[in-house]
Amino acid sequence: MHAFDPADGASSRDDDPEAEFADAGEGELDADADAIAAELVEDGDEPVLESPRRSSALATERGKGSPLARYDPLQAYMRDVQRYRLLTPQEEHEAAVQYYEQGDVEAAAKLVTANLRLVVKIAYEYRRAHKHIPDLIQEGSIGLMQAVKKYDPYKGVKLSTYAAWWIRAYILRFILNNARLVKLGTTQAQRKLFFNLKKERARLSAMGIEPTAETIAKRLNVPQEEVVSMERRLAAADMSLDTPLRPAEESSPSRLDLLSEREHPIDEVLADAELNAMVRDRIREFGKTLQGKEARIFSERMLTDEPRTLQELGQDFGVSRERVRQLEKRVQQKLKQYLDRELGEGVLDA
Repeated sequence: MHAFDPADGASSRDDDPEAEFADAGEGELDADADAIAAELVEDGDEPVLESPRRSSALATERGKGSPLARYDPLQAYMRDVQRYRLLTPQEEHEAAVQYYEQGDVEAAAKLVTANLRLVVKIAYEYRRAHKHIPDLIQEGSIGLMQAVKKYDPYKGVKLSTYAAWWIRAYILRFILNNARLVKLGTTQAQRKLFFNLKKERARLSAMGIEPTAETIAKRLNVPQEEVVSMERRLAAADMSLDTPLRPAEESSPSRLDLLSEREHPIDEVLADAELNAMVRDRIREFGKTLQGKEARIFSERMLTDEPRTLQELGQDFGVSRERVRQLEKRVQQKLKQYLDRELGEGVLDA
């Protein structure tokens, strides 16, 4: 599986993404969660990352004035995550080797659960791009599992360093796919522009350089037309098909009213497409059962866009034109009987 390069859109990059958690004890982890919560308060956001100790104290304090304490799923998740012990480098290597060589699922689960804090840390970095952090944690966790699956313990790279790239890749792909109702980036160049176009334009302006499409394309190493296209996409807002073309008029038609209707319902179109695919497959299989003159008539008369004439095939076979026609008729009858057996009688006539 190939994930797009997370370096294109990462908001920051650590030399060791797990540095804050590698040797942390319980007290240090609580302090880290408290610092993150405090930063969220300073930013004007709701504190979503709290240590179990702090969460319990806050719940008790809230319960004094209210019979019901507010339940935060993310806080509950953080308490569950911290139940899993961090692995030592030796334990991590042994578990990775056990999964790499023997496919031990329990060893893989141990590697994943021990690095769930890393997913939360990286997901928190992208809280500005997507406010609902649990969504980012969920996508990052999928990236972590993919990293464990692909990890080679004999390459001399820490699992956390390798996994950070997979986690970021999955988070960035989720942000990109959910930033707008209509996808803005479907190619590598478009994804790079989605995350870097505004930053590069601001950087050039600060340097006193006019941020033209040509200049940005050279600095980001993408085609110039992709820059122009992405600028237009980012500048345009999503439009509803139900929006009236002339809002001032009560009876104004919408864009949906102006779309041409399909001649056939979509379910019929899909059913016909599936049936045609099945018929093509059966016809190819039928062709493998033919031999000699019948095989040549089938391929050169019935399966080609430029069929040969009966006279030409008759000359090749050394028989009359009428004889070739009779052989062709027999092949057609065999084909119909074959399709009736495979697909059911009357299916092609419906």
